[in-house]
Amino acid sequence: MSLVDNAVGRVPQPYRDMLLRHSELIKFAIVGGTTMVFDLAIFYSLSLTVLEEKPVVAKIISGVLATILSYILNREWAFRNRGGRERHHEALLFFAISGIGVLLAAAPLWIANNIFDIRETTESLTTRLIVDFVLNYIIGNLLQMVFRFWALRRFAFPDEDVNAVDYDEAEEEFGHS
Repeated sequence: MSLVDNAVGRVPQPYRDMLLRHSELIKFAIVGGTTMVFDLAIFYSLSLTVLEEKPVVAKIISGVLATILSYILNREWAFRNRGGRERHHEALLFFAISGIGVLLAAAPLWIANNIFDIRETTESLTTRLIVDFVLNYIIGNLLQMVFRFWALRRFAFPDEDVNAVDYDEAEEEFGHS
């Protein structure tokens, strides 16, 4: 039994049923949290060193790498019970949707740096780190998360009868009947 199975097994009813019913969204959020930490580590590693003067480039690089990890985790775990598309078509849609998501996540940072010149007016490293975090990982990620969850379910990982399949497959996956 996996860590997730154990955790879900310990959740009391009726919350367990709610978890099972929304398991896809919960898994998507876990994948998102994991890839956000990955993205954050790469972004700050780049933006505080070799790309200090180019934070948007650092954000796009970290976003692309996080997107590759996200595809693997979403395909193999969060949306593994979905299908209906050839792998190459699904991957193309995933990366196109995620590319739009990367641009959505970078947009607040781009606006702050290119329209409001935030880098020019911020001298404190601490303030710059906080502003980057809020713009990238709160505002930007919220924008892309909402868009990606909707678009991935609708286009990349479609399913004809989502409501009936989700609950039954989640119950089967977590081993609870």
